[in-house]
Amino acid sequence: MIKIGIVDDHALILNGLERMLNDQQVCRVIFMANSGAVLWQQLLNTVPDILLLDIELPDANGTDLCKEVIKKYSSIKVIALTNHDETMWVRKMIRGGASGYLLKGTDKDNLMSAIIAVSEGKQFLDSQVEKAILQQTISGKKSSFQVKLTKRETEILALIANEHSNQEIADKLFLSIRTVETHRNSINQKLDIKNTAGLVKEAMLRGLI
Repeated sequence: MIKIGIVDDHALILNGLERMLNDQQVCRVIFMANSGAVLWQQLLNTVPDILLLDIELPDANGTDLCKEVIKKYSSIKVIALTNHDETMWVRKMIRGGASGYLLKGTDKDNLMSAIIAVSEGKQFLDSQVEKAILQQTISGKKSSFQVKLTKRETEILALIANEHSNQEIADKLFLSIRTVETHRNSINQKLDIKNTAGLVKEAMLRGLI
């Protein structure tokens, strides 16, 4: 049985999700919270397997709350549940550790698909969000939220995302390994990313792969 926690400041959303999920055989809602403060109180008593988390709460930033919850309770898988379909929010939540991203207009089948996928250690993106990312990739559009990289950093980010090693990047761009490492560290610092997986996701959202 998958234990679910729900955080949303709208009673209609909370009650609707509770009824929907408790009708399923594979999961059970163990608590609901209408604010970040109530969430922390609930977590002192019981820890869910999956947390459905609204991005906008009256007393907390959803992206920051996601990071804090995962840092303190590493077993919890977070699925963002929001009205925002902009890739900016997807990027922030995924970088914050969320395992899934759903729009509030989703149906029961899609919600259950997300819960099951995330419970199995997979990531899940709402189909509308995937389309937005694909469109950005096709158009090559650069959004205003993005941190500005130099031309060389953009080249290196694309090569990293396509699984080139530092040595291969150095050879391809006629640079020393030390220079590649310097650029790579600069990219990590600018984007606040700590691993290759994060760089690949960022490259995808930038339309580089």
